[in-house]
Amino acid sequence: MATTSAVIFDMGGVLVELGPLTEILGDDPMPADTFWQRWLASPTVRSFEMGQCSVEDFGNRLVAELELSFTGPELVERFAQWPKGLFGGAEQLVADIIDGIEIGVLSNTNALHWSSQRDHERVRALFDRTFLSYELGLAKPDRDIFDRIVAELDVAPESVVFLDDNQINVDGALAVGIDAALAKGVDQARAALSARGLLSI
Repeated sequence: MATTSAVIFDMGGVLVELGPLTEILGDDPMPADTFWQRWLASPTVRSFEMGQCSVEDFGNRLVAELELSFTGPELVERFAQWPKGLFGGAEQLVADIIDGIEIGVLSNTNALHWSSQRDHERVRALFDRTFLSYELGLAKPDRDIFDRIVAELDVAPESVVFLDDNQINVDGALAVGIDAALAKGVDQARAALSARGLLSI
């Protein structure tokens, strides 16, 4: 097994808590699994998270795409408030990673959330490296974004541990040889890192 040189976290759902889907959908009865399938496959979401459309266009287009019962500006307002800050224990988890390992974030995100979410300064302080979809013009689960990370870290793929709360993104990382695991929240992330001997306690 390769020596781990970097631990890369997804942000929302792993270290940062997201609000309930009702905050995005309102009273829309769309099941959670259906929402996430449509969200991850949405050309509007991909365009926004790759920095290719404005927040206004994102709101208007996504309301039409998901056939929601409110306006684009209302969706943007809801979306801005969706991240609820760091999960309890997130900062301690990162602090417990053994010395000598580079710590980064790989997130399909946008300028609105990265710059203005609750706890944004504390979130940024956790990482040595940031790989943000809207800055890179690339997005998970595409191979290109994982290849880019490995190239920028200048390490073997198998020496990178990646934790994400969506299996499709885990599968994308595994396809390029990254040691990836599903982790929903801090407890599962801690268990994955502990199993790999990457925590000091």
